[in-house]
Amino acid sequence: MCSEIVKSVCPHDCPSVCPLEVEKLGAQRIGKVKGSSENPFTGGLLCGKVSRYQERIHHPDRLLYPLKRTGAKGSGQFERISWDQAYDEICSNLIRVREEDGPEAIWPFYYAGTMGYLMRNGINRLSHKLGFSAMQGTYCVALSGPGWQSGVGAQYGPDVQEMKKSELIVIWGLNAVSSQIHLMTHALAGVRNGAKLIVVDPYKNKTADKAHMHIALRPGTDGALACAVMHLLFKEGYADREYLAKYTDVPQELEEHLKDKTPQWASDITGLPVHTIESFARLYGSTKKSFLRVGHGMTRSRNGAHNMHAVSCLPAVTGAWQYEGGGALYGQGGLAKLDLNLIEAKDGDKCGARVLDQSRIGEILNGSPEALKGGSPVKALFIQNTNPLAVAPDTEAVCAGFMRDDLFTCVHEQFMSETAKMADIVLPATMFLEHDDLYTASGHCTLQVAKAVLDPAGECKSNHEVVSTLAKRLGATHRSFDLSDREIVEETLQASGYPPMDEIIEKTGHDLTPSFEEAHFLNGFAHPDGKFRFKPDWPALGPLGAEMPELPGHWNVIDEKSEERPYRLITPPSQNFLNSTFSETKTSRIKERCPEVKVNERVMRRLGIAEGELVRIGNERGSVLLNAVAVKGQHEDTLVVEGIWPNESFIEGKGINTLVSSQPGYPNNGAVFHDTSVWLEVPNA
Repeated sequence: MCSEIVKSVCPHDCPSVCPLEVEKLGAQRIGKVKGSSENPFTGGLLCGKVSRYQERIHHPDRLLYPLKRTGAKGSGQFERISWDQAYDEICSNLIRVREEDGPEAIWPFYYAGTMGYLMRNGINRLSHKLGFSAMQGTYCVALSGPGWQSGVGAQYGPDVQEMKKSELIVIWGLNAVSSQIHLMTHALAGVRNGAKLIVVDPYKNKTADKAHMHIALRPGTDGALACAVMHLLFKEGYADREYLAKYTDVPQELEEHLKDKTPQWASDITGLPVHTIESFARLYGSTKKSFLRVGHGMTRSRNGAHNMHAVSCLPAVTGAWQYEGGGALYGQGGLAKLDLNLIEAKDGDKCGARVLDQSRIGEILNGSPEALKGGSPVKALFIQNTNPLAVAPDTEAVCAGFMRDDLFTCVHEQFMSETAKMADIVLPATMFLEHDDLYTASGHCTLQVAKAVLDPAGECKSNHEVVSTLAKRLGATHRSFDLSDREIVEETLQASGYPPMDEIIEKTGHDLTPSFEEAHFLNGFAHPDGKFRFKPDWPALGPLGAEMPELPGHWNVIDEKSEERPYRLITPPSQNFLNSTFSETKTSRIKERCPEVKVNERVMRRLGIAEGELVRIGNERGSVLLNAVAVKGQHEDTLVVEGIWPNESFIEGKGINTLVSSQPGYPNNGAVFHDTSVWLEVPNA
């Protein structure tokens, strides 16, 4: 069989956004997928999930034709229909809801099943042009983003390739081996050059296994650890007072505030030994070329943004920003500054529609007046790129909402997910090799574009095509609805000041790397006064900001353990799933085995739990059954369940997010996936 190697870009929700080399075997078939060696960040490396992509794109269970539900919601009983029938059914229901309850009763719902701007963000045109309810995306960065922004003021920083010149590398709240393998390669390059690697994370994950020091603090207590470290930095002379005076807002007030934030104080909160906190602080303080890479993990709690800010203060106290191989990075997402007016139809005249929090979809569908912003109930959903029945908090509430008889649901998807099974109409979606799009990355500084290299499978249509067709049938007018994928990508690039699509593809991306001075904020941080803010303006970052403490600390608003619920649960990513994506492929499922809860080995012995034995964990929202696995390297009161398995993979059909609250975090909402107290018991013991 003749083959050729074509360039593309991985669209999945990972900071690496890898440039790819794809073996094309025909108009609709691929072979091997490799990482491109032309980008120095990825360096030819590719994660196992995407390297097996032929399993996914050619999966026998992939959706290929429009379907109409014939059985009860959730039954999985559908019949094949034509696209015209599907469009007629969708539009008649949306028009009915609009006439009966108003346009805000219709909610386009999406997230990061693709990171391509056109295929992900293009759905917002329905809200902007037709007045449907808009959506605030709060699953991932709604807490970490404001937390970083509060101090630094911009979302960029030093390139991780500087790690090879670092003397100390701290990875805080990020399991890079499982969720950003390329970061790990650069960190290990630094280690080979003599750097020490410290990992701060509540459990001994695969990244912590590689560290010289693993600091296993209790979930939600990162702010306390950061403050105790800063306490010692000031007390023992590691603070760079000249840098502090020039580049930060209230260094003296911060120092005074930290005087009682001792290692012993933090030990009582974090569960860490005092000597561990002191050793970490002295190592960090005595090493100017210290590179801090922060992740989302520490922020997925009610106090998550506050924790992120506290941790981001560390290099400002030591002045590590001044050195190559020093400073900190949250992500490079602020570099591209794309003009999304065409993609999102932001010139629409309906932009005043209410904005609903996606993480509260269970409350919204069950009629919470507060979550609905006092407006009409949601009577119709149009969903792309996400699977809220598995991914959203409070699964039982989400399921109850989708079961409503008066709710019309259309899902545009690649597989028959739990959410698709609840739909009235299911539409088959293209995958990334079957459409054009443009991409930015959080992990590196490259703008990328990719064009379709395969014909769509079956009758699959792209998100852009479906949104455009529905919009026009519903009476919306905007020039984007008449343009092709490529035309929109080309115009967006031009409006944003970037080269044309073919030139970017030829060069395997457009480099956005800032200068050393800009990346290290040596000309000032991205606030009007140029100062790093130890004392953020939290109210400016969200409606809940006024309730937040002014200075770093341990803000105890978390779902702390109690006598009734003596354990704290976190649900970090797994190695072979990406949220609920890849959970449908055979190899990923084999490698992950089954839903498991990691339990401290001492707790296992104390409770008489055998390895692999079924246990039940639960709280007031429900309970789930899963296998227990004994581990070291996490506190006795910490439980860990990796990955988002389909609900049906659990014995009782209830997934792990059954236990997670939909209460928003501060200052501007955000899902609290790692902020859950639970009990644990052995069934029939």
